[in-house]
Amino acid sequence: MVVVPGRKAGGENEAELGQLAESAEGPVVVVIDRQPLFLAALGSLLASPPLRARLSYAADTASGLQLVEQAGGMSLVFCEVRAGPISAAELAGRLAQRTPKVPVIVLGESDDERMTTAALDRNIAGLFTKDTALDEFMVGVRAVLAGHRAVGSKLMTHLLSRLEDHSSAARRNQSHLSATELDILSMIGQAKSISAIAESRGISHKTVRNHLANIYRKLELRSRTEAMLFAARMGLTSS
Repeated sequence: MVVVPGRKAGGENEAELGQLAESAEGPVVVVIDRQPLFLAALGSLLASPPLRARLSYAADTASGLQLVEQAGGMSLVFCEVRAGPISAAELAGRLAQRTPKVPVIVLGESDDERMTTAALDRNIAGLFTKDTALDEFMVGVRAVLAGHRAVGSKLMTHLLSRLEDHSSAARRNQSHLSATELDILSMIGQAKSISAIAESRGISHKTVRNHLANIYRKLELRSRTEAMLFAARMGLTSS
């Protein structure tokens, strides 16, 4: 599993998570899935120690969104990748606009890997296949609750395999990056946020995003996570 640090890594989010773990009441969670047996199994896991989540369930994303809007203090949403009528990615985008943001973990079957990894460039806090090992899954859930982003190992293997398929072309295209784009790619590889990059370069957030769009286009990358992996593979994260 890969955990991408959030801006509050080591800070108040993790302190809040520790307080939740020690209290009688855990995080407030919505689980969206069409399969009743899976809902029951996941609900039992999340409601048990150490998480002790307080759960609500929905069979579709429209009902799940309504639950989030009606409830106060929502901590986390789990959503299957094939959910509708609102896509899981769109749901995550809407909840990312709320104050405070509500993180979304997307779950898929093993044969949904292509669809699930395609969501990496969206506002999704966690991505896992439904057959992920329990220990890895719970570590990922706690990381998301602490403000980070987590991607399951099986999805990372699929992603690395896809990157390997076009790595030669990407290496050639790396020479087309400007000095500024290489510097920004290096900082992305070091898991720096848009805000941190903008401050370091003395440019606006919009300018950073424009550079990132050019980097993704030139290297044929789909997401920030892919850019981080590419930077690591190219040795750009040592500086």
